[in-house]
Amino acid sequence: MESKNKKFAVILIDGAADYPVSELGKKTPLQVAVKPNMDMLAALGRTGMVKTIPDGMSPGSDTANLSILGYDPTRYSTGRSSLEAISIGIKLSDDDITFRCNLVTLSDEKIYGQKTMVDYSAGEITTNEARILITDLGDKLGTDKVRFYPGVSYRHVIVWEGGPDGGVETYALTPPHDISGRVIEQFLPGGKYGPVILELMEKSSGFLQGHPVNIKRVSENKKPANSVWIWAKAKRPKLDSFIAKYGLKGSVISAVDLVKGIGISAGLAPVSVEGATGNINTNFEGKARAAIKELEGGQDFVFIHIEAPDECSHQGNLKEKIRAIELIDSLVVKNVKEGLDRMGTAYSIMVLPDHPTPLSKKTHTSDAVPFLIYTKNGEPEQASNNAVKFDEDSSAKTGLYIDKGHLLMDYFTGKKK
Repeated sequence: MESKNKKFAVILIDGAADYPVSELGKKTPLQVAVKPNMDMLAALGRTGMVKTIPDGMSPGSDTANLSILGYDPTRYSTGRSSLEAISIGIKLSDDDITFRCNLVTLSDEKIYGQKTMVDYSAGEITTNEARILITDLGDKLGTDKVRFYPGVSYRHVIVWEGGPDGGVETYALTPPHDISGRVIEQFLPGGKYGPVILELMEKSSGFLQGHPVNIKRVSENKKPANSVWIWAKAKRPKLDSFIAKYGLKGSVISAVDLVKGIGISAGLAPVSVEGATGNINTNFEGKARAAIKELEGGQDFVFIHIEAPDECSHQGNLKEKIRAIELIDSLVVKNVKEGLDRMGTAYSIMVLPDHPTPLSKKTHTSDAVPFLIYTKNGEPEQASNNAVKFDEDSSAKTGLYIDKGHLLMDYFTGKKK
């Protein structure tokens, strides 16, 4: 396929894939959501299934998004927190170790290990509040070697200069969104340096409990950010250039530092959108407008990441997950297609989740996900064996299956036929 002067847009609906839900008559949120634009593109284009998580790897967003952007995670993955660090402008050296640092809400038992993970996002704390907490916490607990960096909402980064590297035997760390509603004792940091991490978490709890930001939040019936939770150890990433791989100049649009960091590491231009939050209360239309502006301004490729369905799944919120999918359909997919139509150039749109985030599990799984590719005014020709709708079942029935997720970008861009 000739890609010169052609435009490519990927709309990543994070965590939208799911398992059948009993309350929905054993259908998935994608099956019941009213999404005429996705369904139209599926009917006119090509649909199938793609396995974004290689066997034996954890179904993290870093793994899945690397895969979708064309980078084999078994070769390129160095962990997610370093990607987030790069996104917020931290310069890393090869001997730095990074960690994701969530602000969380734990229950109020006196013994730390007996507390319960009430909320892995501290009530989706605002970025302004979080910045104050992380900055003050860094002043209290940081050292010349261990530094705290504020990110967006509850998502932050710790850098340990010259920290010890290693696998589970060195650090055994659990994502906080995997243990919502559970007592944390059996999920506390393990491995040789687990006690070092645990000490930071315990000290943070004592400091944050009485912080003025949290006192005010409690007075407003909001969840306090009364501890940090440290996880996702990583090293500095080294990705090949996206433009060198695909001959396409591109941009990444995401409110999530992880995804933005992958894009930056691959040479994609990061685009900030006012009001983009990483949850359902985000500027959906703004992301679509920003994508079209980038393509009109000379970019060939844009990667639009939308976190909302994933956040709703982690919270077990069925109604909001369906609403998130519908908002993406009406405010992003529709506007991106219409914007590309106005440009009058050949284009391809791909819509897909990065991984499933089943409501029943409230965490990611490694199952294959559905994808759709719609092309106008160019190859590939419209397929004749398409799904009528865009969902897990319809896409699986087409028989198109890509078992190595990092090859999907080749398929989408036409690098390989």
